[in-house]
Amino acid sequence: MHEIKTVTAVSKAIDPAIASLELYQQLNKANISFVLFYCSSTYALDTLAQSMESAFTDVDIVGCTTAGEVTNQGYEQHSIVAIGFSSQYFAICATLIESMEKFDTINAQSTINELVESCQSKELTEIKNNSFLLTLLDGLSSSEEQFLVTLNSAARAIPHFGGSAGDDINLTKTHVYYHGKFYRNAAIVIMVNTILPFEVFTCHHIKRPIEKLVVTDADAANRTVYELNAEPAALEYAKLLNIDLKDLSPEVFSLNPLAVKVGGDYYIRSIQKVNEADLSLTFYCAVDVGIVLTAVEMGDIFSPVTDKLGEISQRYGAPELVLTCDCFLRRLEIEQKGLESRVRRLNAQYNIVGFNTYGEHTNGIHLNQTFTGVFIAGGDNE
Repeated sequence: MHEIKTVTAVSKAIDPAIASLELYQQLNKANISFVLFYCSSTYALDTLAQSMESAFTDVDIVGCTTAGEVTNQGYEQHSIVAIGFSSQYFAICATLIESMEKFDTINAQSTINELVESCQSKELTEIKNNSFLLTLLDGLSSSEEQFLVTLNSAARAIPHFGGSAGDDINLTKTHVYYHGKFYRNAAIVIMVNTILPFEVFTCHHIKRPIEKLVVTDADAANRTVYELNAEPAALEYAKLLNIDLKDLSPEVFSLNPLAVKVGGDYYIRSIQKVNEADLSLTFYCAVDVGIVLTAVEMGDIFSPVTDKLGEISQRYGAPELVLTCDCFLRRLEIEQKGLESRVRRLNAQYNIVGFNTYGEHTNGIHLNQTFTGVFIAGGDNE
């Protein structure tokens, strides 16, 4: 009989105490020593924090709020998904950064040193080549880019991915959870050291660039663009799409994204909302005066993911778990096109679990509209 490596639990109970208990019952297996959870922001978070703390007394537990939950049965909403990791296969340590704004190079260095030492003390396997970093950030903080760049400068080339917390598309408050409490404007950095083979990946479905727009007026600190091509930003964007200003919505943004070119690649800068007072556009990612935003045509949303997971499976065999940060705008596109059954099949095939994010992170870069994660192999094909 195979030893348990990871366990996935889901609760759709609305009462935080019942939800926590259901998760605990599903995860209460031998050697489960670390739990990662993703919850809807519709829960009474203070009560949920206390319930989780009471239920999981002898286990390290961290998490964040979502814009939707991703389970191996497909998409969920108003639920909690949790993953338990066995100490036989994983040495996992997490730390809380209470202020993303104040995070500097010295903090980054000491954060990484502390995580490396904590993981090493568990004496599972050496850190180098056997570890990755996972970040959970407040998804409405404008310090995300700076935080990720700073962390990456100290990360010693350890592969890194992560996601920005959501709040069910209310755009008011997003939270990360650490040791019995939910925090805002904060970040959690997790180091996962494992004896199982793994690969961190990211993929998007941009097909080709269509038209360029220049940011001619912006407030970088608040990720807000006032003008595109010297015209009110929302008007210019609506004109590009040939639609009425009043019809702009998250559904429209998900199908008609703008991207920036970095190196040879396009990275999506997703629009968060239209500000009616001045017809400016607020984004989920960094924007500034002078950058060129390119309208892009999107391809098939599933092909890049199935190709990538298929190719990694060829190398490592079947996955134990694919832990993912899947942009909520991808979910909106899938729902608009009625493709949820394909998500269910794909997630079941690869044991995909995670959450819908307000932004994804990979090796120090903040992204939008990607499917980013880690493929953890079962390690049974040797």
